[in-house]
Amino acid sequence: MPARRTADPAQTRAAVSAVVDWLRDDTVAAPDRATLAEAVRLTARTVAGLAPGASVEVRVPPFVAVQCIAGPTHTRGNPPNVVETDPRTWLLVATGLLAFGDAVDSGALRLSGSRAPEVANWLPVVSPT
Repeated sequence: MPARRTADPAQTRAAVSAVVDWLRDDTVAAPDRATLAEAVRLTARTVAGLAPGASVEVRVPPFVAVQCIAGPTHTRGNPPNVVETDPRTWLLVATGLLAFGDAVDSGALRLSGSRAPEVANWLPVVSPT
């Protein structure tokens, strides 16, 4: 099995800094796809690094899916515990600009399974600068 990719904290901060104006104001031009993808992937991998395991899958299509949180794992089919959202919502939650519970309440962050809400314990992963 290949090693998991980990996120360098300095690279993660730089990637988030590149999109923070857009996160704070959605009327600002959206970042290009590569810049957005880098911020999403690094923040998701940071969560996976902070909460190693495979009982919950965090999905931010089309950029990344990571497994995290120790506990029972799945090996086939759809995992029973999933957190899924769009890239902008993920970054808002990952930076603390949007509360996890507020994102869930609005329907922008979808949870399935009893363990999925535990992801909130490791958020936010980076403060916007």
